[in-house]
Amino acid sequence: MTYETLMVEKKEALSIITMNRPDNLNSINTKMQAEMKAIWEDLEQDRNIRVIIFTGGEKCFSAGADIKEQFPAGQSRPSSRDQFKKFEDDDRPFIAAISGFCLGGGLELALCCDLRIATESARFGLPELRIGSVPGAGGMQRLPRLIGITRAKELLYTAGRIDAAEAYRIGLINKIVPEASLIDEAVKLAETMLTMPPHGLKIAKRCVNEGMQIDLQTALKLDLAISVQEMSTPTAIENRAEGLAAFREKRKPRFKVG
Repeated sequence: MTYETLMVEKKEALSIITMNRPDNLNSINTKMQAEMKAIWEDLEQDRNIRVIIFTGGEKCFSAGADIKEQFPAGQSRPSSRDQFKKFEDDDRPFIAAISGFCLGGGLELALCCDLRIATESARFGLPELRIGSVPGAGGMQRLPRLIGITRAKELLYTAGRIDAAEAYRIGLINKIVPEASLIDEAVKLAETMLTMPPHGLKIAKRCVNEGMQIDLQTALKLDLAISVQEMSTPTAIENRAEGLAAFREKRKPRFKVG
């Protein structure tokens, strides 16, 4: 399928989704929202894809919602909240590869990804208060959980921006990479994940994401319940045996998918 605001590339078990509105700083309009929904529906069906990369290319990730877009009187701007939540809840890893502006809804999308890598040119912020609004796609909840309440409040209350070095220092991003190799570095990270057993990635993502919303003791019980359930499937049992055999034989494991 061909999209207008997004480009989708599939490389075996990897999918790269590139926001493609460069003249508008990859701002998210209703067309892009609809195409994200269509891409999500495709990914739901295509279980051969095991890792997804979101990017805006080497120049700009996304400056956020397209505030220039006009709506009829009485009609409010649709939120990306529900769609971003679907990306976050998917059992496969998502990587955000960020360069240039990562602001507003663009940052909220990146926060829904599991890992974030960025170039030195990246700039992060939630500037909505500056135009009399507030972040509407989950940024006010996800950002403090990631970088801490005080730092998140500072960014929110001042509508400020931080550079890649500061974003790395406070744990907002995982790594700073050269601009020219942004996508290559994201692919390399994805390829490492693809060497892992799919059920293991699924368990780890679910336990971390759900565990962060509850107290430690309940989360430890959740770990056990999910692990027992997921590790008892035929594929998981076979993959564990393969992993142990590969370790003993000093070779790379050949994990089964499915």
